[in-house]
Amino acid sequence: MAGSLKPLSEQVMVITGASSGIGLAIARRAAALGAKVVLAARNAEALDEAVVAIRNKGGQAVAIDLDVADEGAAAKLAARAIEAFGRIDTWVNDAAAAMYARLEEVSLEEHRRVFDVGYFGLVQGSMEAVRHLRADGGALINIGSVLSNRAIPLQGPYCAMKAAVMQFTDALRMELEQDGAPISVTLIKPAAIDTMYPEHARNKLEKPARLPQPLYDAALVAKAVCFAAEHKRRTLIVGGGGLALTTLAPALPRLADKGMELVGGEASQTSSIPPAPGTADNLFEPRVDGRVEGNQEPFTRKTSLFLEAQMHPVAAAAIVGGAAVGAFLLARRNDEDVGTREAQRRIRAAGMS
Repeated sequence: MAGSLKPLSEQVMVITGASSGIGLAIARRAAALGAKVVLAARNAEALDEAVVAIRNKGGQAVAIDLDVADEGAAAKLAARAIEAFGRIDTWVNDAAAAMYARLEEVSLEEHRRVFDVGYFGLVQGSMEAVRHLRADGGALINIGSVLSNRAIPLQGPYCAMKAAVMQFTDALRMELEQDGAPISVTLIKPAAIDTMYPEHARNKLEKPARLPQPLYDAALVAKAVCFAAEHKRRTLIVGGGGLALTTLAPALPRLADKGMELVGGEASQTSSIPPAPGTADNLFEPRVDGRVEGNQEPFTRKTSLFLEAQMHPVAAAAIVGGAAVGAFLLARRNDEDVGTREAQRRIRAAGMS
């Protein structure tokens, strides 16, 4: 059973995939809230820029450039955290790789690479985190996806990898609970997030890649992660757009197939805006990094009431319950007003007869 988690201001947080996108957003938010952050990614230059920016705002940060898919990478990352700050309290596995292509056009080498980074890198990081967190407790937070529950065409390897991440995380959580280990294990499932994901993905489509709407701000994922670092949660879904994908779609698989075939075609996953120079295709080699948002400037949702409801279910229930009571009382008052008017009409009618 997971024990109590420290306030974020007292934590040391390790973050993989921290040179751009969701990982960078997590690092910035956690540091702003007082956590000491340890950033990991392949791009040393982008990591250095992130560390300097955090320190310039009064935060504490260090970094190490490595490929999470390499054997021993997680041990090196843990050693860097302990060297800099003496311990690890929260470990966030965010690093991933992606592709846009029909499955018939994906080589086995490309498919393996997606899994080497996003799944085996996460497994290596998770087991290293567990080794360090068993004694004093803490949080392991894995970044999954709503696509773990419901695949979309043209992103098959990524969907399969995130499904594996979900099952691994669930199995690890159960085994740690059986052991009574004081470790909180949370799976964060973002919907489509405005990041450099389409720019970094290997793309075999005829046009530049994009994510289908609706898109959500990466700051929402960072908010969910920082919350999970302090509060035990099994799963947090970021973005109301992911609710149907994680609940209704698995219950109605054939209907979901047809729906995803309609919304997951090339028209909704391609754009006329090319990747920024130097950013494209980081599947095997690092590319230009350092931004949270993508370059396509889509409409991005800055709030998620569904996420708030998951983080604060009692308050959400009270609000919904209060609204229901208010509606009931209003309806009852209206009924009473109608009844009063009807009684007055009858009295007037009797007096006139």
